[in-house]
Amino acid sequence: MKANQNTIKLLTFSMLLPLLCACGESWLDPKPLSFYEPGVALSNTAGLYSALSTCERNMRHEYFGDGAPILTEMIQSEVAVEGTTDKAGPQMNMDISLLPDASLNDVNYTKVGWYWYEGYKGIKYANTTISRINDATFKDEAEKNAVLGAAYFQRAYRYFKLTHQFGDIPYMDWEISEPKYDFYSYDRWSILERMRKDMEFAYQWVPDKVDRGRTSKGACGILLMKLCMVLGDFDRAIEVGKEVVAAHPLMTKRFTANQSKARTNLMHDLHSVEAKLDISNTEGLMYVVSYPEVDGSDRIQTMRNGVPLWSSGNIKTPDGQTGTSITIASGETDPEMDLNKTYGRGIGRLRPTWYFTNEIWRADKEANDLRGIFNRDSWRKMEDLLYNNPSLKSSGNQWYGKNFVKSPSMSVEDTIRLWFSWPHYKLFVPDPLQTQWAGGETPWYIYRSAEVYLLIAECYYWKDQPQLAAEALNVVRNRAGASPLTAADINIGEILDERARELYYEENRHLELVRISYIYARTGKPCEIFGGRVYKLDNLSGPGGTNSNVKQEGYNFWYDRVNARSNFYNKGVIHKWAEYKISVHHILWPIPASAINTNTKGIINQNIGYPGAEKNVTPLKVPEEGTVLGPQ
Repeated sequence: MKANQNTIKLLTFSMLLPLLCACGESWLDPKPLSFYEPGVALSNTAGLYSALSTCERNMRHEYFGDGAPILTEMIQSEVAVEGTTDKAGPQMNMDISLLPDASLNDVNYTKVGWYWYEGYKGIKYANTTISRINDATFKDEAEKNAVLGAAYFQRAYRYFKLTHQFGDIPYMDWEISEPKYDFYSYDRWSILERMRKDMEFAYQWVPDKVDRGRTSKGACGILLMKLCMVLGDFDRAIEVGKEVVAAHPLMTKRFTANQSKARTNLMHDLHSVEAKLDISNTEGLMYVVSYPEVDGSDRIQTMRNGVPLWSSGNIKTPDGQTGTSITIASGETDPEMDLNKTYGRGIGRLRPTWYFTNEIWRADKEANDLRGIFNRDSWRKMEDLLYNNPSLKSSGNQWYGKNFVKSPSMSVEDTIRLWFSWPHYKLFVPDPLQTQWAGGETPWYIYRSAEVYLLIAECYYWKDQPQLAAEALNVVRNRAGASPLTAADINIGEILDERARELYYEENRHLELVRISYIYARTGKPCEIFGGRVYKLDNLSGPGGTNSNVKQEGYNFWYDRVNARSNFYNKGVIHKWAEYKISVHHILWPIPASAINTNTKGIINQNIGYPGAEKNVTPLKVPEEGTVLGPQ
């Protein structure tokens, strides 16, 4: 397909990214050539890898900082909800907060828009390398293909997310050097087919041993698996998965200096800063990096986001006194009394659901699971914390140093934000350069071998081979100390439960539920956990039309799963600022109105259920060969 066929050109990043709105046209002025002129800087392997480092940096932003975008992915699932209950606006009532013209990229609302804008930024940076690959000099063909494969990964990584978050989307496959205003939506399936082809190439050529934070063969393998799965090629996904885990076995023995610390175990080792820096760690397939005390690094702030707001003055002793303080009493030497440095100063943005904190941890199967609530070293509940307010000590109050006791008169708002348990081993990241510990600098896992085993198990589920699915799940469960599963235990719920146990704050949970929703709808496989319900592609987002906030089961697996497992959405939890609500069409997020409205010469489709969808046209298809924007 040529770029000018059907008057189709892909929309400029000035339309997808609101970057040029605040700029003049000085960027068009000619500049003197220098080493940093793209034709010079991108003329060899080092230069092209430097360009890709921008993609890798942007991957980090998803997980780092206050209100990190990964929270939105978790909140739009059954494992967690928005916990900020002291104001209006955050993503609780999705019928209001998820509208095309809402504030979609704000720490106080939602980061849905972040995925749109940053996704296309990553595609832009990857396309720069892809477009210039033939103009650069390499020592041999293998080196060239390794660079190209890494660029393919970065592009496919974004398209995989975007097609599962937003459905049919604009497609670009070449460097764009001037503004364009004529984007059209492309069929998500054809985008995914093309990304699969690219990832087969990347999996063949990208090396396995790379610097931490760079794209590895293993990372290419797991993304290729996911592409194969959503396209229905489960045998190829299993084949790749087995190759990846053979090269990257799980860490099954303690391997960091944490093993000498009290109240730690293998899970603390695996998720510690030390483990993510340790080159002997065979399990990590892809990381984003932020190194402790290195200039330019960022803070993960997992504790700020995911730990309760214990420092609120609303945590009271049974006799009504303020129970907690960030500052400890003078002369206090018990580290458990320093709640700030022992647990982190949380604000409860990410409020886990009862499903995650209780339902998936069964006394008969996960009693010895190192990842779960029965392990008091790994998990913490509010009753584990000690009243530490210095005023209690100075006044001789009997509750100083005693365990928290929940007040029977605690408000709904405080119950949501101040009182829940959490996986301490996963969220605790030392933050020694700060007065208030929110979660410091650390690498973070994007992909691990543990997830590969879970994907292999899921493939066997789709192939109706439950015994093999159980065996794959048990590799991960055995490492954690959980009881093994049998073929009779296997269903999609069990697989998703295991993902929640293993991958909290790592996986894009909403995206994975959507991925599974598409597979159900495309294959027609009856869903056993919902009475053999069969889903269809043609009404996945519901009936559409005006006032389409439909809350009816049977349209898509994502809605049914979240509605069945989240004790907030299915019980209509209300606090003084909002009611927790989701609708069927929220399986896909709204395309930001600014992207559609500024695309004056083309048509970007809006997702069914949102205002503007009535203007949709048939999406285009990505050609099997050649490019849309580049040379044919």
